[in-house]
Amino acid sequence: MQAASHFVLRPFVESDAVSFAEAVRESGASVGKWMSWAHAGYTDSDALSWFSHCAQERANGASHEFGIFDAQSRCFVGGCGLNQFNALNGFCNLGYWVRESWHRRGAASAAIQTLSRVAFSELQLGRVEIVVAADNAPSLALAAKSGALRECLARNRLKVHGKFTDAYVFSLVPESSAQSLSQTGGPIPT
Repeated sequence: MQAASHFVLRPFVESDAVSFAEAVRESGASVGKWMSWAHAGYTDSDALSWFSHCAQERANGASHEFGIFDAQSRCFVGGCGLNQFNALNGFCNLGYWVRESWHRRGAASAAIQTLSRVAFSELQLGRVEIVVAADNAPSLALAAKSGALRECLARNRLKVHGKFTDAYVFSLVPESSAQSLSQTGGPIPT
């Protein structure tokens, strides 16, 4: 279990399916704007399929996906993960989403800080990328707030609802992550 300030990150379990599906359906207008899987028809069965995929990917080292839960109430808040690993060059992607009713409460910031620490300390990576659609203003602000460096606008970098879109590429490296944590008093996993 990864502690992240007021949040807990942990792998999904079968009993999370109902709350996960509810969160996805709740967030169709916000998260669904950027992630096509987040829609009003998302089912518990869809969640279980995702959990199975996450377990397989974790077992073969291809990704590390976590649920974000409120530490006090244990309410499901969102998801986050390290994925798209480039073993040759030692970097990966960091992704996150937060259910609409929990926006602006620090869950995604805590997830970024914790996952970057895992990437650098446990996985010994040299770089973490956060790739954000160019017109996703909330996520752009969050990536910048996290201490990630905005490096470039990459043309046609993401596919959103089947269409290519430009995206900003942000990076965290061990030095910037450590500096950001010391400045913010951010979480350190135990």
